[in-house]
Amino acid sequence: MTLTDPVEQLRSVGLRVTRPRQAVIGVVRDHPHATAPEVFAAVREALPSVSQQAVYDCLGALSEAGLLRRIDIGGGVSRYESRVGDNHHHLVCTSCGTIVDIDCATGEAPCLSPDHDHGFDIAHADVVYRGLCPACRAARE
Repeated sequence: MTLTDPVEQLRSVGLRVTRPRQAVIGVVRDHPHATAPEVFAAVREALPSVSQQAVYDCLGALSEAGLLRRIDIGGGVSRYESRVGDNHHHLVCTSCGTIVDIDCATGEAPCLSPDHDHGFDIAHADVVYRGLCPACRAARE
């Protein structure tokens, strides 16, 4: 069962229910692949007195608890998404930066195996496909 209510989500992982945590969950759910500054700006609209540090602390705690997923697709900026618990990857437009979730072709993690694991117990592989989205491709043609 997937919990969609932020209060239920927080309680399910033993985190204290706070308005900033609820707001962060809602913002990331509504704006997948948002950066921390984007999440902060959106949370600030709902909770004008919330500090940037509080939002960043929430992102860290929620990611650590498994309610959010922190992704790094390059460019030096982490992004956050609420799609957790599955093995999916991302398409990134090299022109406009659009990011799209795509399901893993193999369905189970890790979907790729390195030629040598150096003794690591590999849990997952991050795959990022890069290319032009349909709109950018059409604009170039």
